[in-house]
Amino acid sequence: MTLIAVVGATGTGKTAASLDIADAVGRLGRSAEIVNCDAMQLYRGMDIGTAKASVHERRGHPHHLLDVLEPWQDAAVPAYRDAALQAIAGIESRGAVPILVGGSGLYASSVLYDFAFPATDAALRAELEAELEATGAAAMHARLAARDPAAADAIGPHNGRRLVRALEAVTLTGEPFRVGLPPEESLARPTIIQHERADRAELVARLDARVARMWSLGIVEEARTLREAGIERGTTAQQAIGYRQALDQLDGRIDEAEAIASTQALTRRYARRQVSWFQRYPAAPAMDAEELARRAVASLGG
Repeated sequence: MTLIAVVGATGTGKTAASLDIADAVGRLGRSAEIVNCDAMQLYRGMDIGTAKASVHERRGHPHHLLDVLEPWQDAAVPAYRDAALQAIAGIESRGAVPILVGGSGLYASSVLYDFAFPATDAALRAELEAELEATGAAAMHARLAARDPAAADAIGPHNGRRLVRALEAVTLTGEPFRVGLPPEESLARPTIIQHERADRAELVARLDARVARMWSLGIVEEARTLREAGIERGTTAQQAIGYRQALDQLDGRIDEAEAIASTQALTRRYARRQVSWFQRYPAAPAMDAEELARRAVASLGG
């Protein structure tokens, strides 16, 4: 069976594209189910800031891995990968077409590629996290550079969480820490990758308008509710672009105009990183929803 993966930067229309494909599968007499691959849409209550499709907007197609974590819980790629693969297997067992959709690059890659996650050690991780807190990311970067220059260069001196993960893996295995995608030929299964794109100027305009709409829809009140639900007790959820700015606005540290402008700038930067990540996926000609549906249904047989 063939998996369809709809990936791309935020604001390129992945959700709509996945629903159009699911509709086209339905017109061929089969069903499709969608598996979320947006790390922040895993969280309950994070709807406006993640542009999560409402139940009505899902057009009756089953969705998986939405609203499965509380705001105070931390997301982890290995756990996500296992849950996504289990969801896909369940969809296939029902004779339906699985559609993976989202823009979280590492999460998508963990499902699409033959990823091997390095061993972990809770005590060592805690020790390294304490060192990060005490000395800062730059010192951790220097330490990693002495052990694994390629990984240090790829991660950079600011991402403390990934520096800790790399140092943990290098210390445990004595081997270099792999950053980025495995080789293209290591796709784990037959997959059609639909990479949604948009002209840069058009995308910037879309993203700026989307952020302004988040504020008009009430992200500040959503952030207030998430604070009560414990978003600031966790690590992952509060990294979602827009929520930190909304919380800062609530606390009077910035005004609404500053919150919106900051969120727009961060969203544009994040989209550039997504574009760079997904450009490394195998190049494939863009197909419309009908063609994608035909290919996927043909792979089902019967």
